[in-house]
Amino acid sequence: QVQLVESGGGLVQPGGSLRLSCAASESIFKFNVMGWYRQAPGKEREFVAIITTLGNTNYADSMKGRFTISRDNAKNTVHLQVDNLKPEDTAVYYCNAQKYGSQYWGQGTQVTVSS
Repeated sequence: QVQLVESGGGLVQPGGSLRLSCAASESIFKFNVMGWYRQAPGKEREFVAIITTLGNTNYADSMKGRFTISRDNAKNTVHLQVDNLKPEDTAVYYCNAQKYGSQYWGQGTQVTVSS
């Protein structure tokens, strides 16, 4: 059973930064794509960014510039760096992994941006 464990969320002031991590229970080379999604209170879950096995990345248009996804193959971990955080970035951030038509989700990590 694939397990994805997110960490790195918390309370941060506007303009601050966070680095979220997603640790997989197996080699991330087994996943075609890994990514991040988020869900704000009262809203649907939305796409943030993905990264492929080869390291190619794709971002939601609204996330370009402040969000950076990366992967550490040796540690089976995917990161999401978020800079210049805004109150509207407040959400639960979920890690996602896909392979052979199956999807896997982590339990999420809360990010709250507030002064």
